[in-house]
Amino acid sequence: MAGLLNVNELEVRFGLRQGAVTALRDINFSLQAGERLGVVGESGAGKSVLGFAILNLIAKPGYIAAGEVQFEGQNLAAMSQEALRTIRGNRVAMIFQDPMMTLNPVLTIGEQMVECLHAHRKLSKAAARRVAVDKLKLVQIPSPETRIDQYPHELSGGMRQRVVIAIALLLDPVLIIADEPTTALDVTIQAEIMLLMRKLCEDHNVALMLITHDLGVVAEVTQRTMVMYAGRIIEEGPTRSLIEHAQHPYTRGLINALPQMTQPGQLLNQIPGSMPSLQKIPSGCAFNPRCEHAQALCREELPSLQVQGDSRVACHWVAGRLQEQVA
Repeated sequence: MAGLLNVNELEVRFGLRQGAVTALRDINFSLQAGERLGVVGESGAGKSVLGFAILNLIAKPGYIAAGEVQFEGQNLAAMSQEALRTIRGNRVAMIFQDPMMTLNPVLTIGEQMVECLHAHRKLSKAAARRVAVDKLKLVQIPSPETRIDQYPHELSGGMRQRVVIAIALLLDPVLIIADEPTTALDVTIQAEIMLLMRKLCEDHNVALMLITHDLGVVAEVTQRTMVMYAGRIIEEGPTRSLIEHAQHPYTRGLINALPQMTQPGQLLNQIPGSMPSLQKIPSGCAFNPRCEHAQALCREELPSLQVQGDSRVACHWVAGRLQEQVA
């Protein structure tokens, strides 16, 4: 079934002096209107690159080498920058990690929101200000009529992130891409922001692509989850099913590393080793040097994503284990 967003065979490369390296490959997934999708993995897995690639925001020396990003019937990967400006911030909004890097420190909140509205809508200054105040109310900022005239440094971290979400909602997008939106916040504020985003998506039928390393956040907010490793999707399925019945050894390792998976006073579980660099991705399955189940086939042949129950998994061990069970 065609979705709001359909990514087909997406490949992203970075041109370096020693030759091009592949940051994303064989990326295939779809996102339905109003659906909430989590994208998880360690640093270096390619999560943020995927978010930027969808909006064709990959900066040089990076480039989209192959594939399509179909959004509402248009291939964003092949659109001109002028045409993309009608999509970015309008139909698709992006929320970045650090609100202090997103917000302009020398402009008031109101000036930034009105400027955004004027870039896409023909509104008077007064009308744009009213829309901005309404969006600040929507994200539960107290006294929005006062806050709108303040500068970013006058707000707390949680308030700034609420402002960033309000700006993302200004033009009523149908899709929000949120890249680690609560990284700079304390745990209590993180929970408030994520519950707010979930409610906004539910109330307004907005699709969400949530990029994070936090499986706890994914479990609370998303309906479906993709796990990425070394630039590829290695497991994808319904969030609850994936967390309760993870199949790929890497996904299991991520879940076992959660603090609640160990007794108080015990060392946290760890996945041995670390994510490979783009220049030194192992042959075969990229996870094989860290995997307790790795065999010769894993070091020689790249596993493809195959349907396993209600999920898709790229793992020779999983496929072999299921065949043995059937036999």
